[in-house]
Amino acid sequence: MRATVCELRYQPHLLEAAWVALCAHTRSAQSELVLLPEFAFVEPVWESLPADPARWGAAVALSDAWAARLPELGADWVVGARPVTAGGQRLNEGFLWSAQTGYAPLRRKFHLPDEPGGWEAQWFERGDAAFPRFNAGPLAFGLNICTELWALDTYANYAALGGLQAILSPRATAAATTDKWLAVGTVAAVRTGAYSLSSNRADHAAGTYGGAGWVISPDGALLARTTTEQPFCTVDIDLNAATTAHGTYPRYVFAHHPPRTTP
Repeated sequence: MRATVCELRYQPHLLEAAWVALCAHTRSAQSELVLLPEFAFVEPVWESLPADPARWGAAVALSDAWAARLPELGADWVVGARPVTAGGQRLNEGFLWSAQTGYAPLRRKFHLPDEPGGWEAQWFERGDAAFPRFNAGPLAFGLNICTELWALDTYANYAALGGLQAILSPRATAAATTDKWLAVGTVAAVRTGAYSLSSNRADHAAGTYGGAGWVISPDGALLARTTTEQPFCTVDIDLNAATTAHGTYPRYVFAHHPPRTTP
């Protein structure tokens, strides 16, 4: 499967041009799957308090408007995370858009930071504690939204589910922490035997969001990383390679636990 990761500028005066460039890239590369950053099209409401219902409503409405433009990417599937209101709750919802069936919710972010500049627990309600397997055509994937890449217990659960070929991670992370995020993205791949794909918001002038989308192989090789000069990267994901990796080190060590015998 041909997959595209990106770093995308979200500021209103820069977003349109960035989007047009991304669409030109995905169409030229004939991308089948596009991974977008967390809250790709809206302001980072979580940076400040109090949680303002009017700002939230505007972010949801803007996300709705941009969701209608996802066909412009020319891809079969698009994955991302966006603000939604459901049952009176503000939620960070992962989604899968399909050219055939349109928008479908996946899971909602459970692990939420609560600190200056990252008041997510004040803005969002906790979502889904479960991390199931999803499918985009032939690709079986898990969704860990930003901070949830650090939920290391999910990797054992993914391995137990079997057949997982990718972990997709929309992010909104700072340039100063890029090395840490790349490290945990590598752990995700090596522990599960799946590809690790991530896309990030970009705000290089302010330095708040640091881009660096990536594709990491099941054995931890960095296959692609976006930069300011190359904000979009497309890689052919070998689904068979992920399937084979599940039976190799270190995955097989944890796959079977034969009972101890007493001599």
